Amino acid sequence: MDTDVDVLIAGGGLVGSSLAIALDGCGLSVALIEAAAPRADAQPSYDERNLALARASVNALTALGVWPRVAARATPIRRVHVSRAGEFGALRLDAASQCVDALGAVLPARELGNGLLQQLEQCTTLVRRAPATVEALTPSADRVALRIAGAHGVETLRARLVVGADGTASFVRGACGIGTRTLDYGQTLIVTTVTPERALDGCAIERFSDSGPVALLPLTERRAGLVLSVANDEAQAIAAMDDAAFVAYAQTRVGWRAGRLARPGRRQAHAIRRVLADTLVAPRAVLVGNAAQTIHPIGAQGFNLGLRDALTLAERVIAAARAGGDPGAPELLAGYAAARQEDRDGTLAFSDGLVRLACNPASPLRPLRTLGLVLMDTFTPLKSAAARRGMGFRGTPTAYALGRRP
Repeated sequence: MDTDVDVLIAGGGLVGSSLAIALDGCGLSVALIEAAAPRADAQPSYDERNLALARASVNALTALGVWPRVAARATPIRRVHVSRAGEFGALRLDAASQCVDALGAVLPARELGNGLLQQLEQCTTLVRRAPATVEALTPSADRVALRIAGAHGVETLRARLVVGADGTASFVRGACGIGTRTLDYGQTLIVTTVTPERALDGCAIERFSDSGPVALLPLTERRAGLVLSVANDEAQAIAAMDDAAFVAYAQTRVGWRAGRLARPGRRQAHAIRRVLADTLVAPRAVLVGNAAQTIHPIGAQGFNLGLRDALTLAERVIAAARAGGDPGAPELLAGYAAARQEDRDGTLAFSDGLVRLACNPASPLRPLRTLGLVLMDTFTPLKSAAARRGMGFRGTPTAYALGRRP
């Protein structure tokens, strides 16, 4: 069976689902192709994965109707403390000085997934295929034909615009002939949960050292999410440590700002690589989220950047729909790519440059880092700029980032 739609979103993860919700009811027919069957995960665990959401992301999820479904399980980030092990100086950001109640929030990824799933079920015009995958993609002048394999067999969907939201190993990106540039940082990220002696009380702690960055994220019940980067050749041994040895190691990396750490949860390890698409667009196709760029997780920028991708695209597609335009028109896609350039380039430069500068052991960099932290902490314009970027407001924010639909 062949079906025509205006927009087809390949990838039903956090970014793809957010885009589908944003486009629902805009006057266009939209299909969402999800590799996994929709399933609510109602079983919280001590060591589940957590997301640090920028304020702009919280605002956007509020505008999409998702945040009211998950807010009760979120922990506000009211302060951020950034320092470098063994060096003087720190950058301290707080919500009150920016005239907001929180700089962002920490939320279990499971909870955000559940909230998005609930909101997807309220969509009135969305066509969903799950579980299903895109097996082939054939572009033509006015549409792209996609062969979809799913629970009910194989079908062809023809779309005026295909959105690749299908992750780092994006099928859509490859099928469109878009290449990538990859950088292996030689590091592994170990993610777990601990209970610090002193409650973080809404403070996110980020600390750099020669071994890489480490972060503590505030959670409910005095818990903290621990995000620890280690060299690849050490990762297996560190992940295999018993609890006492791992806590002792983590303590040397985190320091004592939160007191003694205890109760480490199950540890998850992820290799850290940067994968950048050579271009964001192809004829009648566009990339968002990790399909467009998978970046170093420093500062938890990945999902926040991907959500801004999706909602910038949504604004432009919705505007085109209201004007009776083509969602896959070359000028629309070129305008989207241009609109994303400042935020994308700035975030990439920040994440890559910061990890290289802050974790470089070269002695001449030490006084420069100290001076930089002191200046940023004491010079109000620099501090406000850092806070604004951290809250996800880089360049011209979308209506969603300001908490409203376009």
